[in-house]
Amino acid sequence: MDYVSALVPPVVMAGLFTALIVTIVKSQGGPNKAKEDAAADAAIARVEASRQPVRDS
Repeated sequence: MDYVSALVPPVVMAGLFTALIVTIVKSQGGPNKAKEDAAADAAIARVEASRQPVRDS
């Protein structure tokens, strides 16, 4: 019975990891993709707009 108690935690963790990956893959794209892309583009635009031009001395 020691082998059963030794194998249960890795099997449970593998199952949870698989469920996490499946959830991540299923949530990619779909109706929220445009909203996520727009948010990322806005963040990049803010960073680029806040950069100061480098002046030569």
